[in-house]
Amino acid sequence: MDILRSALLWFGGIFIILVFFPVSFIIWLLVLPFDRDRRVIHRILIWQSRFFVRLIPVKSFRSEGKKKAVKGKTYVVISNHQSILDILYINTLGYRMKWISKIENKKIPVLGWYLGMADYIPVDRGNEDSKLIMIEKSLNCLRNEISIMIFPEGTRSKDGETGFFKRGAFQLALQAGVPILPIVIDGTGGILPKHGLVFGTEHDVRIKVLDPVYPESFGTENPDELALIFSSIIKEELTVLRKK
Repeated sequence: MDILRSALLWFGGIFIILVFFPVSFIIWLLVLPFDRDRRVIHRILIWQSRFFVRLIPVKSFRSEGKKKAVKGKTYVVISNHQSILDILYINTLGYRMKWISKIENKKIPVLGWYLGMADYIPVDRGNEDSKLIMIEKSLNCLRNEISIMIFPEGTRSKDGETGFFKRGAFQLALQAGVPILPIVIDGTGGILPKHGLVFGTEHDVRIKVLDPVYPESFGTENPDELALIFSSIIKEELTVLRKK
């Protein structure tokens, strides 16, 4: 039954994406001359994410702390990473930001086109030059008051636990002098784990936006130390979230 349900969800999701895309593309073309920051296509992707989240078979979904991100304030947004579904659920928060995406995603039909249309920032994790370009593009966004969203783990967790945090997000926050907005997400790994295709159904999804941490409270100017600090914060909050 789970396999049949999952097959229907995949086929239904792909069909809806194919229906949405031509409309999104036409809107993108129409606003392209005056939508320099690609705000319109980002809002469309937020709307689509909220639509798809309603189709995902979960016991319940709850988010808290959304308003801790002050409107008009620029952040480096970080989160733990359990599933590809994290992107949809985090998008439901409606924040204005650019996603950092692994370059492999740009090769996926439709998904890669959306990433390009929204002007999200790709990075080849095995290429140092690509990482430097990502840092520079991200800094330009932050200077233009556009937040950056990045998964510091760089990949999805296999067991739902928080993995090693890489330094990139914290290097950005230090160089740009902007606060870090941590997000904790749980439950998505049980619904659609890494490399999984069958949707689980007996899971709750929880998102918690933590208090932003401003540069004067970092306690260090070393991005590796900052990565360890925020990794500990998110691990502790994940434990608390699971007890609720």
